[in-house]
Amino acid sequence: MSTASSAAGRPDTRSRLLDAAEALFAERGTEAVSLREIGRAAEARNVIAAQYWFTDRDGLVRALIERHAPEIEAARHALLDEYEDLLARGAAGTEQDRLHLLAGALARPPARKLEQGVSGAGYLRTVADLLTRPEPSTEHVGYDREGGSIIRWRHLLEPLLDPDAVVLHRRFYVIRFVDVELAQRSRAPGRRDHRLFVSQLVDSAAGLLGAATSDETRRLRAERG
Repeated sequence: MSTASSAAGRPDTRSRLLDAAEALFAERGTEAVSLREIGRAAEARNVIAAQYWFTDRDGLVRALIERHAPEIEAARHALLDEYEDLLARGAAGTEQDRLHLLAGALARPPARKLEQGVSGAGYLRTVADLLTRPEPSTEHVGYDREGGSIIRWRHLLEPLLDPDAVVLHRRFYVIRFVDVELAQRSRAPGRRDHRLFVSQLVDSAAGLLGAATSDETRRLRAERG
């Protein structure tokens, strides 16, 4: 095989860097891996290849998220389209049924990453790491993007929530719960059938979304002003 043919069949440097980042992040998390390690794992000729292609760690993380986001966005928008169609036809069921449908629209699209090996695991671990920082980074994940599926999901969910739950960021807590649980699942060795796990995750998310706000929580919120 000629040198030109070999080069043509090999992923480009940028793709190899992202592949390496996914594998290393899946194993050790985003903060424990240096850009130089990623470059070495990608067999890049230049030790600062990651800096060249992505500028810094934030740039690489954004590129990794953007690699997976279109698939998840399309899947979630499709589920939200179905939900709105059911609403329009008066076929969305009870309030609990609607909460369950919206919990599924949140959890099922990223849950597909559980079927995508180390690449999907790297994405899920990266998202969980971003959302569990002392200052969660929703911007990096794209959850604040106007026109994005999470913004749409939040708007559709709000009428079903207690006003106090909205003010106290119940939706974000549930988003983070789902993303962290998916990341944990992606690290479980030997798990191939995720259907029961995902179904229970949707049930749990729906339960959290619909949980009553206690009198104590209302009182403490009122005291805080």
